[in-house]
Amino acid sequence: MKYQVYARHNLHKIPSYGRISQEQVHAIKVVSEVLPFKTNNYVVNELIDWDNYQDDPMYILNFPQKGMLKPSQFRNLSDMLEKKVSKADLAKHINELRLNLNPHPAGQLEHNVPTLKGEKLTGIQHKYREIMLIFPTQGQTCHAYCTFCFRWPQFTGLNELKFAMKQPNLMVSYLKENPEITDILFTGGDPMVMRAEVLERYFNAILEADLPQLKTIRIGTKSLSFWPYRFLTDPDAGQILDLFRKISDRGIHVALMAHLNHPRELETDAVKEAISRIRDTGAQIRSQSPLLRNINDNHDLWADMWRKQVNLGIVPYYMFVARDTGAQSYFGVTLEQAHRIFNDAYQQVSGICRTVRGPSMSAGPGKVRIVGITEVKGEKVFVLEFLQGRDPKWVGKPFFAAYDEQAQWLDDLVPAFGATEFFYEQEYKKLLKVDKLPGHILTPENKQYA
Repeated sequence: MKYQVYARHNLHKIPSYGRISQEQVHAIKVVSEVLPFKTNNYVVNELIDWDNYQDDPMYILNFPQKGMLKPSQFRNLSDMLEKKVSKADLAKHINELRLNLNPHPAGQLEHNVPTLKGEKLTGIQHKYREIMLIFPTQGQTCHAYCTFCFRWPQFTGLNELKFAMKQPNLMVSYLKENPEITDILFTGGDPMVMRAEVLERYFNAILEADLPQLKTIRIGTKSLSFWPYRFLTDPDAGQILDLFRKISDRGIHVALMAHLNHPRELETDAVKEAISRIRDTGAQIRSQSPLLRNINDNHDLWADMWRKQVNLGIVPYYMFVARDTGAQSYFGVTLEQAHRIFNDAYQQVSGICRTVRGPSMSAGPGKVRIVGITEVKGEKVFVLEFLQGRDPKWVGKPFFAAYDEQAQWLDDLVPAFGATEFFYEQEYKKLLKVDKLPGHILTPENKQYA
């Protein structure tokens, strides 16, 4: 299949365009002024149920919805577009909306970007000791955009909010300076939009450096869901697979971190064949997804998705809580709902599916898992633990937050049992070199931003 892209400017070329109501066309055009929109012919023709498109999870996953902006935001922007205000005034208003949507949650811009010999490496993030994230400049787009995407600033033209690097030598130099890094994650955007020869330049730089500590190269990608032909019929599909094989043959584990949000993404012949070809190279595929209201907030769906993944040779890895950015108000569920959906799904599947971890919040201090909801000394509490932490000593240590039925994120929680702070907060301040914590850590007395 030949890749055909659709965006706001050519919506009318979508084969099923006539089925979309004019009200929804208007909503797409308004919301996509703020949050990026792009889809392609594979998603449109093979994943979306156009007979029920308004409630179809694949449609909602790809096409902006009116509810992704607050009513006043939508109304004001719609009025400005109708009045055809100047481009400068429109751009200013849109950028103000974007900045109010928490474009870089969990301090990823302020606290995750490292330096090398005094130079800030804006195409790298290093939050956890063993893993480094690399954002290749050539991979800062996707075959199609997810409407929930927490990296949406990468695609909006706000360069000061963008992560990107085009110098593999800086990546290698940083790895040599930090021998504790065992894993590299290529992310974006989507690294699989890169041509094979470009991706190979990055991989060759790693191989030629002969870094003894490096054990795993991870590739974060949505291509299996949105363009499996990347591994089947694209002109350089064979080169991509050969590259995976080359890395595996050198004794470095290749892990595709596949973003899979719904069982339907695993049902086409194309995706099944792509999965098989990737696994034949020695690479492993692990799955991860946020839990999303309006798309996959159903325990039976998650159990079905994990089973399908295992049957195809994919390892279920993470269920995430939707991050506090972008359209979280549209997609987010409460922590109580997240815990219940995870548990109800987990109880349905066999042990081989229970490699999955969650529900997990990728917050400022680290990846925090909701272990359970229970009662201790007469107080209802959330039981939490770190799966990853800025300080590795935090990992695996249970801690408690007062139960809050409305909470959707770590920042909504306060310590249980009258404590004034969580166990990690003093050390977290020291790591960030701040007097008080960013990210809206709440105080138990008044639950106002500290």
